[in-house]
Amino acid sequence: MGLLGLRATLAGPAVVRTASRALPKSAILMPGSDPLLQVSGLWKSYATPVLLDVAFDLHAGEVHALVGENGAGKTTLARILAGLVQPDQGHMTLRGRPYAPRTKREAQQLGVRLVPQELNLIGNLTVAENIFLDHLPHRAGWIQRRQLLTQARTLLEQVGLGQLDPACLVKTLGVGQQQLVEIAAGLSQRCAVLILDEPTAALSGAEVDRLFDQVARLKAAGTGIVYISHRLEEIQRIADRISVLRDGRMQTTQPASALTLQQMVRLMVGRPIDQAIRRRSKPPGPIALRVVGLSRPPAVRDVSFQLHWGEILGFAGLMGSGRTETMRALFGADLPIRGQIFLHGSSHPVTIRSPRDAVRYGLALLTEDRAAQGLLLPLPIRANLTLPSLPAFSRVAGWLCRAAERLEASRWTHRLGVRCHSIEQRVCELSGGNQQKVVVGKWLLRDCDILIFDEPTRGIDVGAKFDLYQVLDQLADRGKALIVVSSDLKELLALCDRIAVMSAGRLVATFQRHEFAEERILAAALSGYLSSKTHERSSPSTTACN
Repeated sequence: MGLLGLRATLAGPAVVRTASRALPKSAILMPGSDPLLQVSGLWKSYATPVLLDVAFDLHAGEVHALVGENGAGKTTLARILAGLVQPDQGHMTLRGRPYAPRTKREAQQLGVRLVPQELNLIGNLTVAENIFLDHLPHRAGWIQRRQLLTQARTLLEQVGLGQLDPACLVKTLGVGQQQLVEIAAGLSQRCAVLILDEPTAALSGAEVDRLFDQVARLKAAGTGIVYISHRLEEIQRIADRISVLRDGRMQTTQPASALTLQQMVRLMVGRPIDQAIRRRSKPPGPIALRVVGLSRPPAVRDVSFQLHWGEILGFAGLMGSGRTETMRALFGADLPIRGQIFLHGSSHPVTIRSPRDAVRYGLALLTEDRAAQGLLLPLPIRANLTLPSLPAFSRVAGWLCRAAERLEASRWTHRLGVRCHSIEQRVCELSGGNQQKVVVGKWLLRDCDILIFDEPTRGIDVGAKFDLYQVLDQLADRGKALIVVSSDLKELLALCDRIAVMSAGRLVATFQRHEFAEERILAAALSGYLSSKTHERSSPSTTACN
């Protein structure tokens, strides 16, 4: 019972409750009533102003989308609503009564829950324990394990993880699966207001559809939903109203039907954005990287492919297909049990047993989980950008040339449009999208020859996303070899020269640009699971974690 130590803080009828009794029915208002949640005159500053005189309201049974560039103040507003951050000034009401939560727990008790952009799970606890962490089923202080697992399976089924064992540890899951577990935790109790901050950033189309089904169910029950996302097509699909933040100020609030994508973009960034990706077809260069029989079962099974100089090779597949695991094995972050890696057209394989070896051979990996694996959050932007390239800034006896380091850090901060008050600002103080830009920048500064980008546009706003596309295109034109892993198939179709498709741990198909078609790629992504359907039917209903 690893959680019995939490009993003192979790016990008590005010906190430990079943999902059906988490909030009285009278707390849920139905559509057509006065605003469920109302915000006026909200101000918040850190080193610089983040929110300036913001007004916002939410009705019961409504999806109110909040959009804006990275650093516009969306997440700060969400955290204030959820009791995680205190505003400098302003007034809020919930169900017509003053609302000023001082903690996350207080907000939850009043019926406001947040599913955050950055994962807030405990890796050493099980999936079920994370879902019900603040309302574990218990009797006389003892956790009811069977009831816990049963309730967790029900919620996992709702978010498309019905085959996941709720007793496995969260740290064994990929980022996409962890995102769905976080969403399941948000659905574990009835609430008046549910705030979803970038909930689909790591999800594929099928998982997004499943999430939207749950959003529709919550709307029908009268829950008000604040939906934050950079995926503007999703916003148009799901939102009833849209509010646009820019530089901490509310620009407009309009019905979703009244705003086109182009109008949203212009309101967000204050200028028109050329969203066209003009990747030119050209003959492939010599082979830069050849992978033969790379295996780390069960996630990676006998994967072979090659990458050419000047090429962008995309990796597509469903969540859990083995895309990220393949890149980690290639980079030495996870050791494969077999397989060979050949670089620069050589007939002799190289040995990569650690990320240090990979970087020494000219490889770079932008990790899927930026917070846990890509950044040193307490350190400043400068230190994070220059960390992989410190020898370039060292002088006699290993002393760093601070002036040169600051110059390069400033150049890449400006080039990537990182919103900060200085390069000495701590990375943990940046928005998620700006943190992602820092991760991209550190590898561009290192100037590696073979770059692997795993979900490079996750959490990046529409303007920065297309700026990054141009950077990737320019890198390929300079002769660099690039691998891009993405859950956004449209992104891969527009950006890549070839697309490799993984399914159930295997690379099942590779498509040339003239063969690109969403239907064919999706069929390939499903093929590995369809071929094992008979085996799955004979297996237990829950599977072990990978």
